[in-house]
Amino acid sequence: MKPKKLGVNTVCTHVGEVKDEQFQGAISPLYMSSSYAYEDVDVKRYPRYFNTPNQEALGKKIAALEHCEAGMIFGSGMAAVSTSMLAFLQKGDHVVVQKTIYGGTYNFIVEEFPKYGIEYDFTEGFAEEDFASKIKDNTKVIYVETPSNPLMLLTDLEMIADLAEAHGLVSMIDNTFASPINQNPADFGMDIIIHSATKYMGGHSDICAGAVAASQEHMDRIWNLGKNLGGSLSDYTVWLLERSIKTMGIRVKAQNRNAKRLAKWLDNHPLVDKVYYPGLRSHPDYELAKRQMNGFTGMLSFELIPSLNPEKFVKSLILIKPSMSLAGVESTILSPTKTSHSLLSSEERERQGIADGLLRFSVGIENKKDLIADLQQAFEAVAKKEIKNL
Repeated sequence: MKPKKLGVNTVCTHVGEVKDEQFQGAISPLYMSSSYAYEDVDVKRYPRYFNTPNQEALGKKIAALEHCEAGMIFGSGMAAVSTSMLAFLQKGDHVVVQKTIYGGTYNFIVEEFPKYGIEYDFTEGFAEEDFASKIKDNTKVIYVETPSNPLMLLTDLEMIADLAEAHGLVSMIDNTFASPINQNPADFGMDIIIHSATKYMGGHSDICAGAVAASQEHMDRIWNLGKNLGGSLSDYTVWLLERSIKTMGIRVKAQNRNAKRLAKWLDNHPLVDKVYYPGLRSHPDYELAKRQMNGFTGMLSFELIPSLNPEKFVKSLILIKPSMSLAGVESTILSPTKTSHSLLSSEERERQGIADGLLRFSVGIENKKDLIADLQQAFEAVAKKEIKNL
């Protein structure tokens, strides 16, 4: 049976397993060797070649989840991003990049591309004309991120794929915020799908990894550069990641439900100025989200009313942890200005619409009533005066 014919939870659980031929164990055995035979073998295996038994098997799971021919696992999300982009760009080339992206990706582009003689342009918006107007004769790649970090803005994937095909370009997407559970960009024609596997794939805040899925042709090109850059992942972490992905479907769906409920509650709260969540009907991309997503994700962002101190609010939370990353089973919150987008200048953050008071909320699997209670007590702790005046 082909992976596409299987339900997503079945793919998460069974596709890409390493079979325990010796003892018939129920889970994948872990092969820790960093040295393999080279005589009389079909494949010369080496960790930096991304082809140890555990690496190779997990790549198949990633590919199946993203409806692609091939997949690879990297040492971090940025290793996946940088290797994928540099595999299709060289001196004199140009890339069109979506306006709002992860701060680490933005920093990689603006700091490193000039060293390689690679040109780039960021769009002014998310419409087709915003991308089309930036395409040049030397453009080779269009790079997007949807939903975007941290404002949860959406880009039309079918539009990007069609635009890239019409101009002979490679389309790339950071699909981290959606996860393969909520969105499969290959179904809309996108070429390269990238993840920080640290996030929803890992799901327990204890793994750092990256993943890429694509056609075999595109993956061969990424692999050829990847083996030279050396961004492979240790087999122990690969094994842990494969274990974690087994529960990704049920985890993400639980996070989706909680996030939608929390987004509605925050949207109606008098001390919240604005909520960014594609599952709200008030979100400008709500209809697009319904069209290209299977779920609205467990991520949202919100801004408090100007008179409230975001830092004091975050410090007043008890269950919801101030933490750097996202997508774990536990709920976390952070200030993008101080963390994910701290490397951007204040002017660039303002251009992207990232206010200093913006809070990014990664909703976990806890009881939603407990999360609401935690948020409410934090509001009461920092806004006694405002609450009395309501």
